[in-house]
Amino acid sequence: MQYLQGLSYKVNTLKSEIFLIIVTLIFSVSLFANISSAESFSNDDARKNTKKDDYNWEGDSSIHTQSKIFGFGKFRETIPITTSSGVVQTKFHRGVYFWEDIPYAKPPIGNLRWKAPQKIESSSELIRPKTDNFCLQRTSRFGGSADYVDHDDLISGNEDCLYLDIFAPLNKSKKLLPVMFWIHGGGNTSGLKDLYDFQKLVKKHDVIVVRINYRLGPLGWFTHPSIQGLQSDIDKASNFGTLDIISALEWVNENIILFGGDSNNVTIFGESAGGHNVLSLLVSKRADGLFHRAISMSGYTTSVTTQDAYKQDKNSFSSNHTSWEIVNRIIQDIQNKKKQSEYSPHDLRKILLNLSGKEFYKYYENRKTFEEIPLLTNDGIVIPEIGLREALSMKEYVNNVPTMIGSNRDEVKFWLAFSEYFVELDFSLGGSLFGLPKIILKNKDTYEAFNYYRSTAWKVRGVDEPLAFLANAGNENLYSYRFDWDDQRRFIIADFKQLFGATHALEVPLLAGDDTLVGGRPVSNFVYPRGISRFYISRNMMRFWTNFAKYGDPGLSTNNIKWRLYSDDKSRATSYIILDNKKNLKMSSKMSSLETLSKELFDDLRLNEIEKCVVAYQMYTFVGNDLYDDNIKNYPGKCDRKTSEKFIKENASTIQYD
Repeated sequence: MQYLQGLSYKVNTLKSEIFLIIVTLIFSVSLFANISSAESFSNDDARKNTKKDDYNWEGDSSIHTQSKIFGFGKFRETIPITTSSGVVQTKFHRGVYFWEDIPYAKPPIGNLRWKAPQKIESSSELIRPKTDNFCLQRTSRFGGSADYVDHDDLISGNEDCLYLDIFAPLNKSKKLLPVMFWIHGGGNTSGLKDLYDFQKLVKKHDVIVVRINYRLGPLGWFTHPSIQGLQSDIDKASNFGTLDIISALEWVNENIILFGGDSNNVTIFGESAGGHNVLSLLVSKRADGLFHRAISMSGYTTSVTTQDAYKQDKNSFSSNHTSWEIVNRIIQDIQNKKKQSEYSPHDLRKILLNLSGKEFYKYYENRKTFEEIPLLTNDGIVIPEIGLREALSMKEYVNNVPTMIGSNRDEVKFWLAFSEYFVELDFSLGGSLFGLPKIILKNKDTYEAFNYYRSTAWKVRGVDEPLAFLANAGNENLYSYRFDWDDQRRFIIADFKQLFGATHALEVPLLAGDDTLVGGRPVSNFVYPRGISRFYISRNMMRFWTNFAKYGDPGLSTNNIKWRLYSDDKSRATSYIILDNKKNLKMSSKMSSLETLSKELFDDLRLNEIEKCVVAYQMYTFVGNDLYDDNIKNYPGKCDRKTSEKFIKENASTIQYD
């Protein structure tokens, strides 16, 4: 997935509040001692027998001390908890307990860079909250890192970043609670756990939520002979970020009972790259048994071969950032220059490990908006060599658990709304307010057409295909959705309903119940205006997601609309629920394919011929691997791949707010 970058803006005192409404909205739609033996608690005792189906934790004396923490009965104490990683202090706020910045693996620094995460030896050290605990990344408002650092820092975060947080409700049921394990989005190149606050979800629906950081970008996914060629066993993998997520799941399975969670009921869920990572875990045998349900929100199935991650023979949007190209740039900055082939693997390894994380990241700093980094890799260790997409259809690879997959009706408006090709700013006296520009769509029909085909293709490739593949692999517990809610307000400077609609990531604050994801008031009042519509969709999303986590079935809406299975065994028909306001929330069986979209595109009068070819190219190559050659034959018109790629590069400019 391509995250457009490079937006800049300045805010003067007179316009700051109104300007914040525009900019924050656009940026943020995308996208917390020692103890006495009486207080301490044996991890081994707490975990014993919990895997048995007939386990009754109330009869286990080792749990009684800890039970005070979770509000069982009348207790609301906040005593420390001894985990396998150390001792963490309990905090309580507004009916929710939380534990911050618990390390789930050793810091992947020094010689542990580009290695599988290593388990922390049993520790009694006191765990303290950390600042700047998110993983190294290019500073971005899309991923949230810009909110935590100086805006002049082009690279932010730390290599020491493998931490998780836990949120638990005031549990009065005396039962272990379902666990929901959140994987943040950000294209696997940006993002952080602290951006997401699920306290309302936790409090209202009696679930425990765990949120994690994991290595990103080229520190999370990297393939080079000087790394894998000199390592053994699991360290020969290329998918270190994926292994981080698996390591966090292992930690949760081992420790979550200490926090009142049920290690036999763990649901992984994530949005965008988080959804992509959920799909990845479904085909990774190293994650087998670590989770029991899965939810992929706006995910995708892209993966690359180890060869293409290392070196590519043909030009592509990721070819400039293969490990071969990056290492070439690094050695060009070294005295006594030699060709890469003239260095020994040991020398190259030493050069790479001697760079600080930020020094290494600078070689990716000037990546253009249309360029990508090779990430998830078919290494045959974490991800099958046949790739993510193909593995989803094969029983021998799939972790068969109840699975929910969905996308948003207007996914790509999140990116189109930045593009100078579609949007212009009116600074005229009549068009502006206090000198602030009015956002104008140059051609509404073209804008809507680009969105329709590309967002529908996202559903085809990121939702319908994975579901069909999983069904083929024998999974009969599948659910599908499309998020359509778009009841935003129209404001004098922009029609937000038209500009964004049901765009990428818009559903996350409704699920979490957290308006601060878009800056809080007054911004949230335009994106999520108070009223019955917002209350209904948020209440029902929380209900569906937590029902699924508890029972493996989303169940009924508040007005008794049943979310049915994706596939009907009798008729073989497929269906999905449309998540919308009360009037429009319903089941639907309307399906599309790349073939039907291609023919529909050809007849669409809203686009000229080159625009049609560009849309076709994007449908066939985005949100998954490049399938252009397999699908262009279904388009009745005549298109040239290189012409479409040239158009994308020439029109990659984004709006600047100065």
